[in-house]
Parts: sequence; structure tokens; C-alpha cells
Amino acid sequence: MRILHIGDVVGEGGCRCLMKCLPELKKYYSVDLCIVNGENSAPGNGIDKNSAEMIFAAGADVITNGNHVWQRQNAVEMLEDNPSILRPSNYPNAPGNGVCVVDCLREQAAVVCLMGRLTLDNVDDPFRHMDTLLKDISCENIFVDFHAEATSEKAALAYYLDGRVSSVVGTHTHVQTADARILQHGTAFISDVGMTGPVNSVIGADVDMAIQRFLTSRPTRFVAAKGPCAVNGVFIQTSGGHAVEIEPFIKSE
Repeated sequence: MRILHIGDVVGEGGCRCLMKCLPELKKYYSVDLCIVNGENSAPGNGIDKNSAEMIFAAGADVITNGNHVWQRQNAVEMLEDNPSILRPSNYPNAPGNGVCVVDCLREQAAVVCLMGRLTLDNVDDPFRHMDTLLKDISCENIFVDFHAEATSEKAALAYYLDGRVSSVVGTHTHVQTADARILQHGTAFISDVGMTGPVNSVIGADVDMAIQRFLTSRPTRFVAAKGPCAVNGVFIQTSGGHAVEIEPFIKSE
């Protein structure tokens, strides 16, 4: 199976960039499945109906999210109406779905959205939560979007799941890391896949706004930067549920 896993889409600029670049990327890599993290795709942050529609129109099969998934007023309705829009599975007793199974012509794939606990919300233990989920997933191909802050937590989970899932792709920090690799037992891993959004920014935010926040220590409203954007992602190929290739990429519009 051949998949693309695309990093956090930031604002309207990120949505437009994805719509422009993703069809070409899907054709170039001949992909069977495309996973896109959309938790910052609405203006400000979170995901709304308009940004979700843009991401699906660009060519995403599944939209994953993270700690900002509940920001919008219609979030619960959107999650309940569309099983291909996932919230982190380890939110306890939450509406919507954290896992979906996708038919990809010759094969099926399970996509899991999961969130870390270090410096983020008080969610269930992602390690033991995955143990429970894997008992009920029968697909060979299992792709995990691990939305987490700490690289240590991301790497530890990847090694914990090595050989039991096809990939663990980190999201949330918006900066693509240089550690893409296939672990010993066949799980593809990268600490963070990066973001889809404005290049001249501070993790997607307006530069001056971000600087002022550090200078004053006062909270400021997130405003997405303007200007040219790029898509950050990874291409992963599997065979028998195990990864045989992982290739990070950055595609400018």
C-alpha cells in the first residue's frame, strides 16, 4: 500500500496550498490513501465545516485532528456526521471516532488518531489505549497519527508499537524533523511530519505577533501568516502491513 500523511494544515492559506499541490503529489506517488491533519485549518485554530470540505476536496481520504479539535461550535456535530474526520481516540468518553477503516481497492487500512499527554490535555494513556484498540483492528495496514509535543513520547510510542502498526507519524509541532526511518520490526516513524501553511511564519503564525508574545508574555490571538505556503508530508509504502519505505517531502506552491 502507498500512502501520503500530510502535516497540520494551517488556516485558509494552508487549505488553498493543499488544494493546489495535493492532486499532483497523489499522482506522483501513485497513492492508495491520503491522511491529512486538519486541526489548525480553520481561521484561528481548530477545524470547521468549510476547512474540512476544502481538505476533502483537495483529495484527503481521512482528516485527523489533535488538541484543537473542540475549538469550533459545531465540532461535535461534524465529528458525529462524518466518520472520516477523527478526533484523538484516547479522549475519554468523547463523541465522534478516533479510528476509521478505509477500503483502498485491493486492501483495507485502519487510521488511528492519538494524542500525547506531555504538556497537552489530560487524555487516557496512549500506550495502553493502543493495546486495547489493536485487539479490535483486523487490518494489516495500520497508520497512526500521534499528535504530541514531546519527541521522547513520540519515539517511545513508535518503539512500543514497532511491528504492530505500519507507521507512527508525529504531528503538532509543525516543524518537519530529520529522523524519518523504519524501525527494526517494520514500523515507519518520524517525530513530526511538519505543517501545511505559510513558509515565512512562526509555526504558521504571523511573525510579528509571535515575537510580541515572547517579548510581553501576554496571550495573543493566533493569526496565520500571509504569503507563500508549502505542503509538508511523508510518503510511506507498506508490504504485508510492514513499512518498506518512508520519504519526507516539502512541496512549495
